[in-house]
Amino acid sequence: MGPITVRAASVRGDSHNWQGTCRQDAMTVTRIGPPDAEMLLLAVADGVGSARYSHVGAHRATRLTAEYMDREAEGIYSALCAQNETELCGLANKAVTGVAHELRAGWQAEARREDRVYLDADYATTLHVLLVPTDPRVRERVLFSVGDGGLLVLAEGRWHPVNSMDDGTILDTRTEALPHAYSSVKASLLRTLPAEVLLLGTDGIINPLTQKDQAFADHLARAWGRPEIPSLSDFLWQAQTRAKSYDDDRTVICVWEDEA
Repeated sequence: MGPITVRAASVRGDSHNWQGTCRQDAMTVTRIGPPDAEMLLLAVADGVGSARYSHVGAHRATRLTAEYMDREAEGIYSALCAQNETELCGLANKAVTGVAHELRAGWQAEARREDRVYLDADYATTLHVLLVPTDPRVRERVLFSVGDGGLLVLAEGRWHPVNSMDDGTILDTRTEALPHAYSSVKASLLRTLPAEVLLLGTDGIINPLTQKDQAFADHLARAWGRPEIPSLSDFLWQAQTRAKSYDDDRTVICVWEDEA
């Protein structure tokens, strides 16, 4: 899309393959906003493992969030260009709160039709949304986060977390999930260079990249760094690289940008 190239994959983890259960991750890649405020929206969600319908929660959360943020796109774009993190937080909370209410109402109605008890926790999912303006002159990006997973920046061969969990302002990710157990949406504003690669992912990819598997992190840094952008098939193959002791579902979206 112009100078921007996106690769995305969402794959079932070894544990789910072994058990014959479904993938609980989901993702959405789309464009939002009018031409003069257009942004690329990238969303990933990781359904909580113990939740009965978390795969449904993850799938619906990413898509419905895209719809809500499309309605707020002009305001988000203006706040992004102004680097107004307070306004961005407010708009994100408005959108995600609307998403949570709509999801809950729909699932409650479905439960009544099927004559079963509805519980928010059955659909629990994390959510991360990265917005990238399509105008290459705008260098600001914003990440909206609920729960674990997040965004890494690949610069000079190293992975750098954007939303560090050591920041005391970030809520306890052990309890943060949609549609019920979250207090607010965390907004992380960043400015990137064309030479940097952005990686948005669920904890199935974020954890091995940032914890104790340096060989895995180095391998993907070489595969997804410059100068060549992987083909679709190569990216899918690389995204499934095994990491010792990590068998969770893995959803990863990478963004490259041509230098002027």
